[in-house]
Formats: sequence, C-alpha cells, structure tokens
Amino acid sequence: MRLALQQANITLGNTKSNPAVGCVIVKNDCLISAGSTGVKGRPHAEVNAINSSKKNVKNSNLYVTLEPCSHYGRTPPCVKKIIKKKIKKVFFSIKDPDERSSNKSSKQFKVNAIKVSIGINSNKIKNFYKSYILYKRQKLPFVTCKLAVSKDFFTIDKKNKWITNQYSRSRAHLMRARHDCIITSSNTVIADNPHLTCRINGLESLSPSRIILDKRLRISVKSNILKNNYKYKTYIFYNIINKKKLKSLKDLGIKLCKIPVDSKGNLNLIKVLNKAKELGFSRIFLETGIKLSTSFLKKNLVNDLKIFVSDKKINKNGLGNIRKYFKLFLKDKKGIVEKINLFGDKLLSYEIK
Repeated sequence: MRLALQQANITLGNTKSNPAVGCVIVKNDCLISAGSTGVKGRPHAEVNAINSSKKNVKNSNLYVTLEPCSHYGRTPPCVKKIIKKKIKKVFFSIKDPDERSSNKSSKQFKVNAIKVSIGINSNKIKNFYKSYILYKRQKLPFVTCKLAVSKDFFTIDKKNKWITNQYSRSRAHLMRARHDCIITSSNTVIADNPHLTCRINGLESLSPSRIILDKRLRISVKSNILKNNYKYKTYIFYNIINKKKLKSLKDLGIKLCKIPVDSKGNLNLIKVLNKAKELGFSRIFLETGIKLSTSFLKKNLVNDLKIFVSDKKINKNGLGNIRKYFKLFLKDKKGIVEKINLFGDKLLSYEIK
C-alpha cells in the first residue's frame, strides 16, 4: 500500500476534480505492475495498472489507495474492469467519499468471488486525501496558503527581492506542481511581476492555471504572467468594468470572470472559490501578499498554511510583519504538522481545522 501511495503522489494536484489514486498489482509475491491516475483525471489508476502489466493479471492481488469506482461517468467503472480481469483479491485503504461509489464496490466484488480487504495504512492515506474529502463534503476547493517570512516575521525586504534561500524557493515551485490552480492578487502581480510557473526541470508541464483577483483590472497587459498565457491558462476575476481593458485582455486569450463584491467592496472570496470549483479546480495554492492571505484566513477559507522562515533578520528594511496575525489566526487551532530544515531556512506546515 505504501508503493500504491507513492504512485498516487505522482499526479497529486494534476487530476482536476478526480482524486489522485495509486495502484499496484502483485502476483506470486512479485510486483508485476503499477499505475496512477492520469493527468487531468483519466484513465484511472486501476485501469493504468492493469493495462500496463506485461503479465496476465488473473488471480493477482490489487492494492489501491482509494475504493475503486463503481459508477459510470466518462469512463466505465473500475470495478467492472477488475471483475472482468478475474483479479483474486482487492485491497483498498479508505472508502470513496463520492456518494456515487462510496461503500459500493465490496458487494460487487464479493458477488463475483473476489476477496476484499479495507483499511491498510488508512490514517496516512486519509491525510493524503484530505483535500479530496473536503472537496466532496464541503463543496469548496482545498486551499493551501503559502507565505515567506524573515526570522523577525517580515514578508517584504525593501533591499532584496528574496527573503528565503534557493532551497525554499525550489520547494515552493514543487508545491505549485501539486496544485491545479494558483490564486494571487493584482497587488502581487504589479509589485513583483511574477511568472507563477513551476520552474523545476521535468515538471514545467505541471505548472498550474492562474487566477488573478483584480477588481479594477489594474494589471498591465505586458505583465509576465500574461505573456505565458498561451502555455498556462490564466483567469482574471474582476468586478468594475473597463471595456477597453477587457478587450485588450480578451485579445490576449485571458479568461475573464465577473465576481460580486462583499459588504466591504472587495471581491467576495466565497464566490471566488465557488467559481474556481465551477472551472474544475479542486486544489488551490494561495500565493500572494499579506492582505489577501489574511482575508482568506479571517474567513476560515485556508486548510493548510505553509510558512517558509528565513534564518536571517531584516530589521529596519522589513515591511508587512505577520507576527500579530500568527497570534490572531492560529490561537487555539495552531498545530505544526511538519517541520522541514531547508539548509538554514525552515518550512513550517500548519493544519487549520
């Protein structure tokens, strides 16, 4: 099952609204095949594992991280494929939270004399699927908020572009590849002119789509993030109409979505996430400044908080201190679930419950 989980990790964040699933097949105590959910969600892991096997899978054991689907969607159910191939025993870790398949496969397997075992490594795998489970139960995408701060909690260095080291920045690129969409603000685009792509050799194609929250359509059409729109889909969520700017953005192929504002005149973040889900996104990477990040935190819309902490202090050259926000948002629900040393820098992961 650990090998199956490794397979699931391969396409995490790149399977659209479908879960990233891993599957391995064992016969005569030998691993004969492995598969993961395809990019964009199809084919499913079980189908990939069965089809890629060079040996006959009859009477083999199949290990899969999530309960095999038993409903008809855009593809036939994996349960049917498993039954047809006469697999002897199926091990899956957790039941599918999708109501169309939840707790339905076991009965079909048993009717066809296929043994079933449920629950191996379930705690670890349930944690792996926390974004998928949340997406199915609460109907909003899973949001990971990333911040980079100095040792004295500043988010901006007036003299240097980077606060953290190259290892922290590379880890942030890897995080981008594990999400299907980045949300940022027009303030961040104007101030930093970022590309917001995954610039790790071999993972460039896994760069997520980008959503820019730009209520007044302020960003320049010459921004870096708009220049590579032909490679990576870019959406602008706006509210105030500027016909000339709308035309210029449409000519660049930018997708435009008008979003209602909240009582304070800002884009309504619930509507933003609902629209993101409507567009097919389930794992959001919030990579922006302190203002938008804290707005998401205030409304309890963040599920995971990733804080990169530099080993250096900025002192008088620092702006945007987040120390007070730590106390405000993480009190009574703070829990470091992971701490990673990045050659001086630290990555702290918090689970927001």
